[in-house]
Amino acid sequence: MASCACVINYLKLLEDEENYSKYNLKHHDLSQYMRLDGPALSALNLMPTAKDGPSSTTSLYGLLNKCQTAQGSRLFTQWLKQPLLNLNSICERQDIVEAFCENTELRQSLHENHLKQIPDLHRLGKKFQKGNATLQDVIRIYQVVIHLPAMLQCLQTQVPDDPKIAQLIQDTYTSKISVCAEELSKLEELVVTTIDLEAVDNHEYIIKAEYNEELQDLHQQLAALMRQMEGEYRRVGDKLGLDMEKKLKLEKHSLYGNCLRVIGRSESGKLRNKSEFIELSTQKAGTYFTTVKLRNLSEQHRDLSSQYEDKQRGMVKEIIAIVATYCPSLEALGSVLAHMDVLLSFAHVSVMAPTPYVRPTMHPCGQGDVVLTEARHPCLEMQDYVTFIPNDVEMKRETSEFQIVTGPNMGGKSTYIRQVGVIALMAQIGCFVPCTTATLCIFDSILARVGAGDSQLKGVSTFMAEMLETSVILKAASRNSLVIIDELGRGTSTYDGLGLAWAISEHIATKIRAFCLFATHFHELTTLNETVSHVKNLHVAVHVGEQHDVTLLYKVNEGVGDRSFGIHVAELANFPRSVINLAKRKASELDDEADTLRGSSKDEPQSVIDGHKLMQDMVRELADAAKRANSDMLVAEIEAIKSKYAQDIQNNAYLKQMLMDVDTE
Repeated sequence: MASCACVINYLKLLEDEENYSKYNLKHHDLSQYMRLDGPALSALNLMPTAKDGPSSTTSLYGLLNKCQTAQGSRLFTQWLKQPLLNLNSICERQDIVEAFCENTELRQSLHENHLKQIPDLHRLGKKFQKGNATLQDVIRIYQVVIHLPAMLQCLQTQVPDDPKIAQLIQDTYTSKISVCAEELSKLEELVVTTIDLEAVDNHEYIIKAEYNEELQDLHQQLAALMRQMEGEYRRVGDKLGLDMEKKLKLEKHSLYGNCLRVIGRSESGKLRNKSEFIELSTQKAGTYFTTVKLRNLSEQHRDLSSQYEDKQRGMVKEIIAIVATYCPSLEALGSVLAHMDVLLSFAHVSVMAPTPYVRPTMHPCGQGDVVLTEARHPCLEMQDYVTFIPNDVEMKRETSEFQIVTGPNMGGKSTYIRQVGVIALMAQIGCFVPCTTATLCIFDSILARVGAGDSQLKGVSTFMAEMLETSVILKAASRNSLVIIDELGRGTSTYDGLGLAWAISEHIATKIRAFCLFATHFHELTTLNETVSHVKNLHVAVHVGEQHDVTLLYKVNEGVGDRSFGIHVAELANFPRSVINLAKRKASELDDEADTLRGSSKDEPQSVIDGHKLMQDMVRELADAAKRANSDMLVAEIEAIKSKYAQDIQNNAYLKQMLMDVDTE
């Protein structure tokens, strides 16, 4: 509240009495919304970039925002950044979306017809409150008010079969719109009484002449001038022999006033060499011209219109002041219509997707699992160049909370882990999700470490940026978070990167216990499931042909993918053949060295683990012997330790091969 008081004082809102009753203070409890960090917003492609634009389907905003109103788009942006945590609120939104999906006539009528006619009520209200509104703004509000009965009739006649859903729509929309319509009915009477609605058809916004004697006199003079101009219009049409409905128009031009426009090049030629016709300009729409008589009449009409405007200015201020008192009702109506607009947008996208979205089954925060059948990335499947391969997702508590995804470059690891985050977020804003079936628990936050980037202006390197983002995850993640990590540790040396990746993975898996998807090329991490029971290994499938040609299958299966096929990606990027051949040769040499270190007999991983334990035990006993024995007894102690472990070393293939390599050197 202290911060709020500072803002009010800084804006000097209390110094102007006109601000009284214009503002409402509301409690905004951020604990009711999912936390999204900056990297998560970027990783999930929530908001459009300046390059793509707001309507591009490369962002979730561009894909889901089919709102017809400005207030609807603003509310959708707020929802997208603040997914809900309350299960009942989420289900209420999904109930309404489901009703709109099932009732095509109701959805299309509201979305395509009724909401399209709604202006930005919030900004209109601000114009009235500031005294900047015009009669045109009054008419825009009037047109909304007279349209409300048709919208109400649509809601009342297209009632869902389920009584519970019907009551929900009644409480959420119908009742609230009815209250607003009743409160605004007097505004409709005011407009009908005071504003000339016939003149509105000609884009003129004036007070009714009958409302004032002086205005009535001016109105009669204006009408007389208009009749004379129409007579001149008919005379010119007869003289030129033009079809007055199709080829000759009497129009009010912003620059020339009342003038004539002839349509078509051949018809424009009839004006040449005729001195009584004064050409004004030639444009794509036709040739504008006038006559001496029409010009004089137009000038008189303009002067009288100016007088009419001056006379009605005081009355216009009074009308605008009266309409401003209806701003609370307009704000309430705008909020209801914005809510409807967003959920209609969700329903529209869910139905019109290449494969329709489904309603997810939601469990409370801290309960349930994540099980998605044939899950898809909603943005990626909309791209023209993509034939999307769906994948199943199964993250279960105590068995597969932490999932390590390995596999080739460009195989789909990043897409797989990101789409889980996108689907979870879509479910918690009340939208349907791109799956065949979906069961999700509510996450209190989505935290991400994806991509490589730096911030030169802040002096932050790529690796430092990676560490800062990961530090936020380790501090902010909870048992009920969803963590998405892609390629952690690649910004430094291999050993440092692997060490950090292992330590971070183990900490998340054993200390935080959040649901986590970890995509990596450090295949050594896959052994984490040997010590942590709820770690599960997944890999992206790839087919290697007889000629060593590589086909990426984009299917995620259980198990470990032990190759990254980075050279194959370089070939796809059209690297020079000499560079590719050298890379293959060097990779083969490194593989041979690695095989030697692991033992040419291809020992099982257990022999390596046992070998390391034997070495640790030997080193520990040797260290103890060095501490307690004097120089005369030390040799005997060492020989005793060697004899103790000699047979175990001979039985361990890993240590045996290592000793053979040392003897060879």
